[in-house]
Amino acid sequence: MSTLSRITLDPEVMGGKPCIRGLRLTVGTLLGLLAEGHSEEQILKAYPYLEPEDIRAALMYATWRVEEREVLVEAR
Repeated sequence: MSTLSRITLDPEVMGGKPCIRGLRLTVGTLLGLLAEGHSEEQILKAYPYLEPEDIRAALMYATWRVEEREVLVEAR
């Protein structure tokens, strides 16, 4: 499984927010835990269905989204 393929977007799951492998755990929730200072070990213990690669995928996805830019195109 490639890293970013671990991030899923499904309108039927958590309102379409980016989630980890279709689970009801959003990338935002996972990043919030990291931002609050929870260690990877603590997170994996609290969410035993997660894998270390899921945390890396969430970080990679967030990095990609932050770097993404929208370019306005003029109508003709």
